[in-house]
Amino acid sequence: MVDVILIEDDPMVREVNRQFVESVEGFRVVGTASGGLEGMELIRRMNPDMVILDIYMPGLDGVQTLRQLRSEGHAAGVIVISAANDRDTIRSMVQGGADDYIMKPFKAERVREALLRWLQRREELGSGGALNQGELDRLLHGSGSSGLAPSSPLSKSGDSLPKGLQAATLAQIIRYLGLQPEAVSAESVAENVGIARVTARRYLEYLAKSGQVTLQLQYGLGRPVNLYSLNKTR
Repeated sequence: MVDVILIEDDPMVREVNRQFVESVEGFRVVGTASGGLEGMELIRRMNPDMVILDIYMPGLDGVQTLRQLRSEGHAAGVIVISAANDRDTIRSMVQGGADDYIMKPFKAERVREALLRWLQRREELGSGGALNQGELDRLLHGSGSSGLAPSSPLSKSGDSLPKGLQAATLAQIIRYLGLQPEAVSAESVAENVGIARVTARRYLEYLAKSGQVTLQLQYGLGRPVNLYSLNKTR
């Protein structure tokens, strides 16, 4: 699980942010704060993986909070969600180490894309080994075999795959699913096909939307798990 701390002074927006974050598989909110000072105390105590940060806050604003966080050596990912749209503020946050910047008002899908893009980078940069230029471009700019660019119209035939999906990888996933006697998780697909979990989820979402796999939820302790099975008669 990716542990997230929300720093936002508006309680209603804070709750919306929490719901959006926790709707994304693999992410959970472990703490919330109404300002930068309180947020930094939480960060020091809980050492989260991700911080979602507003700009306009009393005491310690978002720019100062990000500067403090980085000066103390915290490596948490930072996604800014703010109404601030002036270039100076945006430049300060980007140069200060923010991974993404989302302007209010915003939609759940934009938050989801930001979280999954950050997770993909973390997983692939942490997997060991050297990168070639193509792999680095894909991680930094969203191009290549597992980018998270918005999907184009889907085609069951595979003639028009969404941007970022590769036919060869898709075929591997379908082959693996076809050999499984029961529904499997995205983690299982990722491990056996040899791709990042976030990449596996993207392919599986495509297959589910195009009717090639069936998605079911497995309930137990904690968050339900998405399981996928191939529709062998299409």
